[in-house]
Amino acid sequence: MGVGQVEAITSAHRHSRSGPARSLDARLWAGVVLNVLITVVEVAGGAASGSLALLSDALHNASDVGALLLAIAARALGRKAPSGRFSYGFRRFEVLAALVNAAVLVSLAVLIGREAIGRLRNPAAVNGRAMLAVALVAFVANAAAVLLLHRHEAHDLNVRGAFLHLLQDALASLAVVGAALLSGTRAGPWIDPAVSLLIGVAVVASAGRLIRASVRILIEAAPSGLDVESMVSTLDATFAPARFHHVHAWTVGPGDVVLTAHVKLACETLGEVETQLAAIRSLLAERWDIHHATLEPEWKHCSGTGTPDTWRTPE
Repeated sequence: MGVGQVEAITSAHRHSRSGPARSLDARLWAGVVLNVLITVVEVAGGAASGSLALLSDALHNASDVGALLLAIAARALGRKAPSGRFSYGFRRFEVLAALVNAAVLVSLAVLIGREAIGRLRNPAAVNGRAMLAVALVAFVANAAAVLLLHRHEAHDLNVRGAFLHLLQDALASLAVVGAALLSGTRAGPWIDPAVSLLIGVAVVASAGRLIRASVRILIEAAPSGLDVESMVSTLDATFAPARFHHVHAWTVGPGDVVLTAHVKLACETLGEVETQLAAIRSLLAERWDIHHATLEPEWKHCSGTGTPDTWRTPE
């Protein structure tokens, strides 16, 4: 395949993804605008009603603005073409951004917990009507922001981080609505902080999963859900008498799995080797969604020895 053909395929691939990419970028920017408006409204409403819950929710929305802007910046970096210095491109910036988002989520959950405990100890009355009006507006706007990223967060860690921020705030706004409705009852002053603690636990659990997924990518662990040993067994059986070893699979960025392997072949000609390798790459793409595979063919001897667990840096 010539350079011109490669460039044509790359260009077509970029054009095929440009539409969905622009759509998601527009949704992220719409989320920024919504959350800026929510923050302003809740700060004003919290000051007018004396509601710490509204002011706390305003802080969450302000953090959402930061998370969304971080997601937008990371996506822009992720689309930059690879270079000689950065041969895999900049997709890892998206993972780093997701890790930062998750860390902020945990920090905010801790702040929520501290504030909730303080309010449980020293409950204070608020203007329930003003609180309810602002909380309803905030909940509707937050729900709209969540829907903007729904279905986009499943395949992108960075967008998932922003999505979790928005979902957290939608739940927090719903809790404020409930607290406002019950603010006139005897239990009213204690309900909002109690619900806030429950939300904080859920947020920490979600953020923990995001942190785990991000760290797995950064330490180049095998992609979640990919059983490398099972994959090798399947490849050995499918392409027998070929044998696969020195197999490594890792994730460069969200959705980009890379694989390297040595393949001992029984082919007699270079044409047979190319045909066999093409068939292997085709199966990797179809069955395991691995589209970047570097395969080293071997006939008699392996160019390296040992298994990954025996590799060590010379002392």
